[in-house]
Amino acid sequence: MFDDPKDASMDFDKLMRALRKGWLLIIAGAALGASTGVAISLLSTPMYKASTDVYVSVSGSTNSSELAQGGDAAEQRVQSFANLATKHRVLQPVVDRLGLEMSAEELAEKVSAQTPIDSVIVTITVVDSSADQAAAIANATGESLAEVVTKQLEAPSRDGASPFELETVQPAIPPARPASPRLTVDLTGGLAVGLMVGLGSAALRSALDTRLDGRESVERAAAAPALGEIAFDRSAKDRPLVVQDDPRSPRSEAFRRLRTNLQFVEVDSKRRSFVVTSSVPSEGKSTTAANLALALAENDTSIVLVDGDLRRPRVASLMGLEGGAGMTDVLIGRMELDDALQPCGKKGLVVLPAGQIPPNPTELVASIAMAAVLQDLEQRFDVVLIDAPPLLPVTDAAILSQLSGGAILVAAVGRTTRNQLETARATLRDAGTKAVGSVLTMVKKSPTAATTYDYQTVETGQQETRSSRGAAQARLRPHPSAR
Repeated sequence: MFDDPKDASMDFDKLMRALRKGWLLIIAGAALGASTGVAISLLSTPMYKASTDVYVSVSGSTNSSELAQGGDAAEQRVQSFANLATKHRVLQPVVDRLGLEMSAEELAEKVSAQTPIDSVIVTITVVDSSADQAAAIANATGESLAEVVTKQLEAPSRDGASPFELETVQPAIPPARPASPRLTVDLTGGLAVGLMVGLGSAALRSALDTRLDGRESVERAAAAPALGEIAFDRSAKDRPLVVQDDPRSPRSEAFRRLRTNLQFVEVDSKRRSFVVTSSVPSEGKSTTAANLALALAENDTSIVLVDGDLRRPRVASLMGLEGGAGMTDVLIGRMELDDALQPCGKKGLVVLPAGQIPPNPTELVASIAMAAVLQDLEQRFDVVLIDAPPLLPVTDAAILSQLSGGAILVAAVGRTTRNQLETARATLRDAGTKAVGSVLTMVKKSPTAATTYDYQTVETGQQETRSSRGAAQARLRPHPSAR
């Protein structure tokens, strides 16, 4: 079967994201590897390499047949002679002859011998910190090998001569340049190793880092389409209601785009109530709910923003309203719903604060009174937005999602993990409901992309509002008979 091009594209995107996230590790690994290679090259003792070639032959050949047999015999024995060159029996005479201050075993670490295939030449190579000594040891080893073979190991014939002859055909000469270190080779090798380490570290970091990094990862974890992306803004804490305070900013346009996309969610459903929640605290759900409510109100939509977080309510403080009385007072019968609703701004936005924090918030959220209040609000308003607590710490949001048209999951990019969002989705599923959409918050965009996008949004914002107003009213406003 052929691979799915989408899978290949996804793998390539993951690779590029891993490279972008780990570029510092890659550069640091390459720099460390290159500097290590240079340091090794500069600090290493220069080593010189000298080689001598010894030719092996069989003596006593009188005709072509004997000559061929002798050549075969030489080829059969030459590998044994090469192995013999690094043995104590050959090297000890070299130590004694040259007066070396080392044992034969220590000398063996500097000597190597090899012979090419189908060849009768033994190449003896010596590496030493002295060029002259490297050449002297190589030549002395060749002579010692010839003496051990012809006079000791291979028994002389009756006429007093060994059947094998070993003759030096290329004596070793002191090399003019050291064989190591080589700065270029060490630098290139260190750079290559450093790059591999950096790439491996970046890949490992990407594999271990399960934080959500974009639209695709959020949609996959939430199993819901991304309705909007809200850019990160350091001033959001000081000016949370950006749609009201800075209506022409890029973030305001992002909330308007979220409003537009919300019109197409659950088109066939008659219920236009949504719970805005998240996996864990501090993901921007309350700010998202408040700004989305303001954006919907701009579109001549009657909307009520309900603070369904009876544990840590924030809606009243965000909207600049009195929060001493609200939902909890309505639920226990202390106040009528009409008295608890507070108009906000000049347009059709109404806020229902949480009221006093009760000792039993979960029981109140799951009560019949809560279901009745939400049903009443759905009859009165085009859209009902409910700011609910996070899903992982408590179950309030899952209960409220059962009483509404579904949940909108808010996920902070670069902060929320895939496991947290998947667990939140599973919590909704276990409660018999689901996420109808997701919103990405704290999205980091490049300055160039943001500038281009903002310019186009500002230019087309008015046109988008006018063209979508009719569709919004038709989709969001229930039939008069339902009021």
